[in-house]
Amino acid sequence: MQIRPYQPSDEAAVAEMWHETKRRAYPYLPTEQSYTLEESAGFFRASIAPKCDLWLAESETRIVGFLALEGSYLDRLYVHPNAQRAGVGEALLAQAKQLSPERIELHTHQQNVSACAFYEKHGFRAARFGTSGPPESAPDVEYHWRPTAGGDPNPGTSRPA
Repeated sequence: MQIRPYQPSDEAAVAEMWHETKRRAYPYLPTEQSYTLEESAGFFRASIAPKCDLWLAESETRIVGFLALEGSYLDRLYVHPNAQRAGVGEALLAQAKQLSPERIELHTHQQNVSACAFYEKHGFRAARFGTSGPPESAPDVEYHWRPTAGGDPNPGTSRPA
């Protein structure tokens, strides 16, 4: 597996991998389940690619994950389900930490327990609990990573019961 920068020629393969991955990751989000591949690709092209630094995880010429970083904000990190638990997410997260060595922030859905566990395992601390914007409007959690003092900018913040 290698981590490499995104190229415009990767768009179709990234959109397809992302579409399939998020459909499997978010069975609890009806709106997400309703999106077509074409809609996902259009959103990727219009809203993610133009504003983020994109990095890909590639295995045997197949894209198995991607990272979208906007400054210190981790906008997206997706690993295809067939490649999960094989170090892909960890390698992409290491790339994010290299690109933003002082801090990283992100949001994920509270129901995405595997993502929450992944980020917590890698030094992220829950900073705030809330609700994502439309169309999901689902409970989410904001995570922060800081390389000092355990990464927690808000000591005492913990998961809701």
